[in-house]
Amino acid sequence: MRGLLGSDGLPTGTGILLEPARQVHTFGMRYPIDVVFCDASWRVLRVARSLAPNRITRLVLRARRAIELPKGAAEQVQIGDLLSVDQSAASIR
Repeated sequence: MRGLLGSDGLPTGTGILLEPARQVHTFGMRYPIDVVFCDASWRVLRVARSLAPNRITRLVLRARRAIELPKGAAEQVQIGDLLSVDQSAASIR
């Protein structure tokens, strides 16, 4: 339930998966993040880039999950992209 609240930042190459999630906020955070919202098939529905502290994203009704990433990590991600997820390694490529 806490997500990244109270943390000092996300190391490069890491992130946090929130499931279920149709909206996220950065209240109480000290740094901006990128957020990628996906449906059940891992198709990208919305990308929130550089979400500043003390903000809230729009509600993404069809989203099943949100991936919080370091600022700039979702630079190449576009709406409609299909993410490939290796669940055994808990990584996204």
